[in-house]
Amino acid sequence: MNLIPTAIRDVLLIEPDVHCDSRGFFMETFRADQMALAGIDFDFVQDNHSRSHQNILRGLHYQVRQAQGKLVRVVSGEIFDVAVDLRRSSPSYSRWMGEILSADNKKMLWIPPGFAHGFFVLSDWADVLYKATAYYLPEGERTLLWNDPAIGIDWPVPAGQEPVLSKKDAAGARLVEAELFD
Repeated sequence: MNLIPTAIRDVLLIEPDVHCDSRGFFMETFRADQMALAGIDFDFVQDNHSRSHQNILRGLHYQVRQAQGKLVRVVSGEIFDVAVDLRRSSPSYSRWMGEILSADNKKMLWIPPGFAHGFFVLSDWADVLYKATAYYLPEGERTLLWNDPAIGIDWPVPAGQEPVLSKKDAAGARLVEAELFD
């Protein structure tokens, strides 16, 4: 696995070693010893699978209690995946980074606890799998407004279109009013 730093120090892009031949390919999608060497030394307790069609925007989600780290990958289709640093004490507080993850490029993104996470579907459909370091806790879940100008995420939404949002995501909190991490 190749662990690549991103614009935000604690978020890592992961390129797995992919072994291809005429039958297809094989790759390790998670290996605890290599992740621990890169500082990703967490126990993963829950796996999630999300299927969404084109122009769906999910997020920006986080949990204030039982903060979740997420290891995100795409097994079909393509997304623009985003992490926003919500740790007030961090030098990258309120900064965001985005990366295209797809079934073709097989890249994964490590998003540590203390970040909001969301994605926009670029392909007709996308299946997104992610491992989480804490269980889903509905009463601890929060949503940061996807288009808050204080954050300024450059979502790749086609000109003249609006992303499709859930009611919860459309009503997310602005950074100035959001519950954050120390």
